[in-house]
Formats: sequence, structure tokens, C-alpha cells
Amino acid sequence: MPVKPVLLGQLVRMSPLARRMLLIGIDALLLPLAVWLSFWLRLAHPHHPSFLAAGIWMLPAALLFGLPLYALTGQYKGLTRYVGSRALYRLAFRNGLLVLLLACSGAMLRLPMPPRSSWILVWLLLTALTGTVRFALRDLLLSLRSVAPKQMIRVAIYGAGEAGAQLAAALRLAGNHQIITFLDDSPSLWLRTINDIPIQPPQVLNEIQDQLDQVLLAIPSLPRSERRRIVVELQQQVIPVLQIPSVDDLTSGRARIDALRPVAIEDLLGRDSVPPVPELLGPGLRDAVVCVTGAGGSIGSELCRQILQLAPKLLILLESSEPSLYALEQELLQQLPSSVELMPVLGSATDLALVNRLFAGYGVQTVFHAAAYKHVPLVEANPLAGLANNVGSTRVVCQAAVAAGVSELVLISTDKAVRPTNVMGASKRLAELVVQASALELAQSAGGGGHFRTRLAMVRFGNVLGSSGSVVPLFRRQIAAGGPITLTHPEIIRYFMTIPEAAQLVLQAATLAKGGDVFLLDMGEPVRIKDLAQQMVRLGGLSLRDAQNPGGDIEIVCTGLRPGEKLYEELLIDAESESTRHPLIFRAQERALPLDQLCSRLDVLDSAIEAQDVEGALALLAELVPEWHRVGSHAKFTSSGTLKALP
Repeated sequence: MPVKPVLLGQLVRMSPLARRMLLIGIDALLLPLAVWLSFWLRLAHPHHPSFLAAGIWMLPAALLFGLPLYALTGQYKGLTRYVGSRALYRLAFRNGLLVLLLACSGAMLRLPMPPRSSWILVWLLLTALTGTVRFALRDLLLSLRSVAPKQMIRVAIYGAGEAGAQLAAALRLAGNHQIITFLDDSPSLWLRTINDIPIQPPQVLNEIQDQLDQVLLAIPSLPRSERRRIVVELQQQVIPVLQIPSVDDLTSGRARIDALRPVAIEDLLGRDSVPPVPELLGPGLRDAVVCVTGAGGSIGSELCRQILQLAPKLLILLESSEPSLYALEQELLQQLPSSVELMPVLGSATDLALVNRLFAGYGVQTVFHAAAYKHVPLVEANPLAGLANNVGSTRVVCQAAVAAGVSELVLISTDKAVRPTNVMGASKRLAELVVQASALELAQSAGGGGHFRTRLAMVRFGNVLGSSGSVVPLFRRQIAAGGPITLTHPEIIRYFMTIPEAAQLVLQAATLAKGGDVFLLDMGEPVRIKDLAQQMVRLGGLSLRDAQNPGGDIEIVCTGLRPGEKLYEELLIDAESESTRHPLIFRAQERALPLDQLCSRLDVLDSAIEAQDVEGALALLAELVPEWHRVGSHAKFTSSGTLKALP
């Protein structure tokens, strides 16, 4: 076995005490060496008479003062493999103190003194020699920790700013990445280096892509649109792209700079965040009693997180799913302000007695009604349950809110309620009609005075990223399983918004409510779902399998539109929207039915649901929501996932 690897291996396996003794031994050699070199460099002779006079006492004195000084000031406590610039500064200070002690001792004992400039040389040489040894040992230890060169992950870091430099330092300490180059769009940085690693324009990827295994995106504050542009350009090189955590995760300490993760499709969809309008976020919630129904759902839980930051007096979480309620309560307790009380309630928003007791007993002032069944195929297969929950809960919540004098009620609606083609959308449209009819009744009882004791409104928006039932987690699971990705239609398009953005806009829309409002959220640009699927495949570092590339990794299969599914969604029924004080929130006034007329039909609907009369319930739904056109008979899903018509 070669001697060199054996010795290096023994160095790595040395105990901390043995390494300290090694450093002390090295310093014991360097201290007298620096003294001797200072005389040689100053007097141009290795054995000048001045050295023989003054150096005789300085050599042992350097050892006598130097080693205890180094030990007492912590020189041997630091970990050599993490030595940095601060260690060098502290080393320079210690050596300056040592030179001062030597000079004072010589003057006090009237010993022969070297030339004054020699003291400066002693300090410089001591700092240079001891510093060089420690940095060399650091690099040696780091190189020994690294994996074999052929196993090193070759990367390019996109972003030559502070985050990029920190990432490079962290990867160097980890020892399993080889940084080939930095990439940056700024021409002023090109041809410069960071720790001898060149900074080049992104266009060089065409030339060096064979030398890279990954590209690491190291710009945490990058706007979503710019991130999308960069990732699309990088995907053309068929190189996997990873990114560092977000600014929030880094500053909060939830993640380290080197906690690399794949670029998620959620990071690319949607638009750049729009800051909230300050006067719209908080009024009506601060120091108020707030209730969120469906608190454990995607939108409901995010509403609770954001409401909590606005410091209500009491936040009531109404949820029918025990696991969801427990998980949300445990999460919110971790960030609960001392002035806020949290009240989890396990129950259904369709329970009139429960909702009445909550609203009246705790003096609820604001309600966000997010409880609903929203999965189109499931509600299509279980229409009575969908109607009972989506319509029944809305009716109960409106009645209880008006009876208890709740200041504000906001229904969370969906774009599928506009000219619905499925039972879920029609049920949400009927829920909207319940809110509009209740608001109309209140307006008439107020006698046109313009003052609503309870302001009822609804917010209508499209798909949110990451919610249960979204195509994004479905496609992600299918890609992980090796495909195929099942797509209902190649031309189907949808709007997408992040859950936090949707919740924040809902809270701001609530402040704008006057009574009977239909608020529409600007959903940005529509996304073709096939393009979304293709981009998710490429983000995973995989290729598409199609006629042009039969040897690809993932195939996309079109299965046909599901019952009640639309090619595109819309937000307006029969009205034009008008702008509000928020650039992304619009208001529409749409037709409403008188409450007494609607209630009588809803009583009939309740009877049909109780009698399990599917056809009667759906016929009544078609009467109340005439824009919904039933196609064929009601159908249900079998266990195999196919549709089966009811007898």
C-alpha cells in the first residue's frame, strides 16, 4: 500500500487531542523559524552578529511566551477544517500580542534588541507561516472528505451574488460537488471569478453541458416570472435544475443554504406576488371573534394561518374531519400569539344547532365559509352528499349569521359555479344564490338605508396550486410511478393561483364587502394542462415519450373529458365586473332570487336529499340553476375508476 494515502488516512483518523498536539508541535517549529527568518531578511545574512546577540534570547522566549499565549487565547480550540478569514484575523492579533510581549520583556530586562523593523517582520512572518499551515491543513482535510473525483457531482451555480457564493462555500465543505462555473445574466460579472471559479454568461451552457450533471439556481429572491424564464432556458439543455430554499426559509432558519431541492412546478406557475393593500388587510379581524368553516381544507387552513397573524381575539376552527382539525390545531399552536385564543370545533357546518350555538354564544363577528365538497368526479358520483354539504351548509351558516348579528359572512366559491357543467359547480352556484338571496332580504328589510347589519358576500376564483385534488400532485405521483400521465383533453386550460395569494385576496375582499357582493379574483394567465404536464416531466430531469421520442421516460395519455368537465373555466355569468381598490379584486352584481321563493324550493330539495331521491334533487337543481344542463342520467364511479350509470 502507498505510504502517502496511509499517512493521510491516519491524519483523518487522529483524535482531537492528537491533532491539537500536532498543531502545538508545528507552532513550536514555526515560532523560532519566524524569528530567525526576520533577522535573515532584515540583515541579508543567516548568521549575522546581531542575530547571535539578540536572537539567542528571542528564540526560547518566543516559545516560552508564544505557546502558552496561543493556548490561553483559544488557538487550539477551533476546528481546522472550518478555518476561515476570522481565524486569520484572530491569529494576526495573537501574533501582534506576542511580538509586543517579546519587545517589552527585552526592554525591561535590558537585553540586546534587534532592529525595529525586525519586530514588524517577526509579526508578518508568524502570521503568514501559522496561517498558511492552518489553511493548508484545512484544504487537506476537506479534500480527504471529498468523494472520489469520478463520483463528484459536477455543477454550475446560476447566480453569482451573495447566495451563490454562500452555496459554493457550503458545497466545498460538504465535499461531494465540483463547481465548474458560475452563471449570471449581468455582463459586469463576466470574466471575473469567485474563489478562482469563473463567472460566465448562461449561453455557455451550450458548450459545457456535457461537463455538467446539475445546474443549481441560487437566487432566492428571484421573481416568479424571471424564475420561469430561466428554468425554461435551462430545460432546453436537458440538465436537471435544483434550487436553494426561499428567502423566508433561509432567514427564519428553517433551511440551510445547501438544502437543495428540485424546482417545483408551483415555483413557476402563477404570477409575481402583489403586495396587499394595507388598509384592506386587518380591519374587521383584529381583536375580533372569527370563525372559519372547513378550517382543515386547503383554503380554510391557509385562511386560518393568515388570520392568526392579524391578531383576532378568538379564532374558531369548525371542521368535520378529526385528523385535519388536529393537524391544523397543532400547527397553529406553534405560532399562536399570546393575545389570541384558538378554539377547535369538531362538527359539521350543516348542523344548525351547533352553528347557532357557536355564532350566538361566542359573539362571532366575521365568518369565512370554506366548507365544501369540491372534487368534481366524487360529487358527480355522490350528488346528494354534495348538495347537502355545499348548499345545506351555506343555508345554515347564512341563517345563523343573520340570527346572531354576525357583522360579515364571506362564502368561498369557485369558477366552476359559472355556467356549470357538473353537479359540484351547480351546487356551488346554488350556494351563491343562497348568499345573494339572504343579502337581498337584508337589504329590503333595511329599507334602502344602505346599512346592512350582516354583510354577506362571496369570492369566486379558480384552481389553487397544491390543494387536494389538484392536477399537480396527481401528475407528480404519476411521474414518480414512471407514468403515464393521464390527461383528459390535450386542449384543456385552467387558471392557477397559489393558496397563500388566494387566501390573502379573500381577506382583502372581505373588507370591501357592502352586501350581496360577488368578488372575482384576477387569476392571471390561463395554463394549458398539457404544457403543465410536459414541464413537470422536464423539471424531474426526464424526457417525454412520444412519436418523435419513442425511447423517452414518461408518456402523456389523453383519456377524454370526464362527466361534467369543461375545457375552460370562467368567472362571470351575466354581468360585467368593475374594479375595486385592489388591482386584482373585481366586483360583479349578478341576478338573485327572492329569499322566500328560494327557501321554499330549498325545503323541497332537503326533502329529496333526505328521501335519497337523486333524480328529484337533480331536477330541482336544474330548475334553480337553469344554466346547468344535465347530460344523460346520473352516473357513479366503480372501484375500477370507470363510470357506471345508475339504474
